[in-house]
Amino acid sequence: MDTLLQESQSPQGLSPLPLAFVGDGVYELMVREYLVSQGNCPVKKLHSRKVELVRCQAQAQALSQVLWPLLTEEERAVAQRGRNAHVGHVPKNAQVADYHGGTALEALFGWLYLKGELARLRELFTKVMEAQNE
Repeated sequence: MDTLLQESQSPQGLSPLPLAFVGDGVYELMVREYLVSQGNCPVKKLHSRKVELVRCQAQAQALSQVLWPLLTEEERAVAQRGRNAHVGHVPKNAQVADYHGGTALEALFGWLYLKGELARLRELFTKVMEAQNE
């Protein structure tokens, strides 16, 4: 897949929060696709399960416990930039460390998506879902 960014603008040049903005949408869409692929169930149940999987605590745990050992040096650097990004606020129901960990995962997913590395994105997402099912 070709990137939607102009040639003069690479994902490398984007700051971590815009990467996380894109990655948030990418990750949520992948979760929704995964849940629907598991078979029919009521939308209310789909929504509840989606919220479980996309909340920052689950994302932070997925990054640190599942993905971190699998990442390349470059991918780790992107995730680290996302983790260290100065976010304007942290939701009241979230721990600061979890929120930063979720931002790191989203920045990584946004970066991979904008680079057009969909196979790598799916590979990492599959690892996260496999770990969820254990």
